[in-house]
Amino acid sequence: MGHFASFADFLQMGKHGLYVWLSYGLFSSLFLYNIVMMILNKRAFFKNAKRQLRREQNL
Repeated sequence: MGHFASFADFLQMGKHGLYVWLSYGLFSSLFLYNIVMMILNKRAFFKNAKRQLRREQNL
């Protein structure tokens, strides 16, 4: 593990493990949320653009 003597020491991160792992978890969840929302917004944009284009062609 390099700097740490054991895997348990690695998880504890010198008594700061809770803060470190919560920070990693929060970052990962927000990062994933942003990616999912970007994909959903892109789909909604193109769906609305197609719908508007069809409406304009029927006029």
